[in-house]
Amino acid sequence: MSNEHHQPEELKRVLKPIHLWAISVGMVISGQFFGWSYGLDSGGPIGLIIAVVIVTIFYATFMFSYVELSTSIPHAGGPSAYARKAMGPFAGFMAGFACLIEMVFAPPAIALGVGGYIHFLIPAIPAMVATVGAFVIFIILNCFGVKTAAVFELAVTVIAIIGVILFDGAGITHINPANIITTPILPHGLKGILAATPFAIWFYLAIEGGAMSAEEVENPKKDIPKGFIGAILTLMLLTVFTLLVTAGIANYATTEVPKVDFPLPLAIGGVYGATSLIARLVSFIGLFGLIASLNGIILGFSRQTFALARSGYLPKFLAYVSPKRKAPIAAIVIPGVIGIISTSVGLANLVIQISALGAVVLYIISMISLFKLRKKYPDMERPYKVAYPIVPGIALVLGVYCAIAFMVAYGVTVLLVIAIFALAAIYYAVYGKKHILSEEEEFHALDLLDGAEEEVVAVEK
Repeated sequence: MSNEHHQPEELKRVLKPIHLWAISVGMVISGQFFGWSYGLDSGGPIGLIIAVVIVTIFYATFMFSYVELSTSIPHAGGPSAYARKAMGPFAGFMAGFACLIEMVFAPPAIALGVGGYIHFLIPAIPAMVATVGAFVIFIILNCFGVKTAAVFELAVTVIAIIGVILFDGAGITHINPANIITTPILPHGLKGILAATPFAIWFYLAIEGGAMSAEEVENPKKDIPKGFIGAILTLMLLTVFTLLVTAGIANYATTEVPKVDFPLPLAIGGVYGATSLIARLVSFIGLFGLIASLNGIILGFSRQTFALARSGYLPKFLAYVSPKRKAPIAAIVIPGVIGIISTSVGLANLVIQISALGAVVLYIISMISLFKLRKKYPDMERPYKVAYPIVPGIALVLGVYCAIAFMVAYGVTVLLVIAIFALAAIYYAVYGKKHILSEEEEFHALDLLDGAEEEVVAVEK
């Protein structure tokens, strides 16, 4: 196949480690401002804290393992590419589809959070109007190209982190231990810990989405570890303080903090007053956090859709890249429209559960892929090697734990997601498997991209 034939399907390497860090943290940073607080109702403060500790250990081990995968196979398909290389095309499709469930259902929840924060600041603006408006704006922004989206992502992510630090600093001296250590200490028993797990996942959900930008990173072998490891360490630190400060200043049983989409301004408002400058400031800056995640995850789902279409799993038109903007326009717009429609349910906790369950399936498949790749391709170039098999082993075991937590606590959601996967499997059998590229053709896209970049470097020299 000629280079010209593939030209409309090529991305461009323009991102540096700071951009990847911003994309990875930005995809997740909204999880500091809303979503996780539903877990206070599910498990109580201590139950949620236990769930967060388990989930934090999982994400730390998972991300270090994921760095090995993403540097070995720096493909826009991310987990889909790893699973295909390890276990064949059907596994690749299911991993990619799990990623789409995670990333198509996360933006509706985040957009609902945006609507909630805007309505809190300006009650005259209906929450749903603000929700849909924000969604449309960031779909359009992503159509201008990855560099534009990444620079914007860096700016709003830094502002959002400042907002979290401001909230933590204002609240930390007002922590009341009695709000955290309640009686009974586990109001819903061990099941409460399991029920809180999906909301604990929301603190970190989609951090792996940065892998979908791997084809657009200037030097994947060196830059991906810097971006990813910096991102997970940043989020771990923020999570500890956000959880302890919020739970410590707001009694979960007597306030609305566990039930709303704007828990941080509501919690700090309980200390300083709902109309205080600090409450308004946290709410205003919280918008930047939600915007960062909404923008980042739109970037992530568009690249996953693009990669699945380029591979032939999805209709080919979804792989078209604008020659001018180097952006996969259809892969941005069509999943975005599906996300906008999904916001109509107005239930952030439900879409969080669906998104988190899709993510857990993705995580398990990815860790199995790592083990398979180690055995199947022992001599594969691995610019970064995780401490094998201990670290990925811990990630796999805790990933299974998260899946079990879903089954025990949210059986209806599990059945719904199983039905979605069943429909996906039928689609694959009827259409997908008949149109997919061979493995050599799929991964040849990386050779074309690297070759094009080498030619540019040679000309510049």
